[in-house]
Amino acid sequence: MRRIPLVLALSSATLLAACAGMGGMMGGGNPMGFFVTSSNPGNGADFGGLAGADRHCQALATAAGAGGKTWRAYLSTTGAGGENARDRIGRGPWMNAKGVVIASDVNQLHGTNQITKATALNERGEVVMGRGDAVNMHDILTGSTPDGRATAGGTADTTCGNWTRSGEGSAIVGHHDRMGLNEEPPAKSWNSSHGSRGCSLPALRGTGGDGRLYCFAAN
Repeated sequence: MRRIPLVLALSSATLLAACAGMGGMMGGGNPMGFFVTSSNPGNGADFGGLAGADRHCQALATAAGAGGKTWRAYLSTTGAGGENARDRIGRGPWMNAKGVVIASDVNQLHGTNQITKATALNERGEVVMGRGDAVNMHDILTGSTPDGRATAGGTADTTCGNWTRSGEGSAIVGHHDRMGLNEEPPAKSWNSSHGSRGCSLPALRGTGGDGRLYCFAAN
């Protein structure tokens, strides 16, 4: 049997290890497909529209080593050309930064998902503060109905001007910790609990938020 020189074997092993490391850096080695953003860009609910919100998700995912995927913000928009959050995020399944599956597909996500304070982690795998903590940040911007769609009819603002306003207006938010002021179903909704007090960062913080988003890998 032909023997492979040791130096060649070692070189091949080193090359494979290097390639694996590069794959991890590009996001291929990171199974994360869902996270809550660890920060707001600083302009409240004004992300520059859906495209800006998606870029924010992509940038945070890239910094966490999962930039090789296409990341989308779980946000709906209204009016002509409006989009449903549920239609933007791929098919699933989606894991958090710790490898816990929060939903296997879109239907489960909007049914019996596993989103709780313990699983709705940020891109670094950290727990996001919620009700009862020193600072409540459980309001997550969605602009969506419980089934992940844009609101229909009416003139009330539910998306802070389709994510372009940082002053007056309102946006529907969900509670990542599934907790609220009462036991009524909306208070415990992860994606459709109530409207925000306004669209600025101070206004969002005033109702228990911090301008955070849910981000999903769409591929």
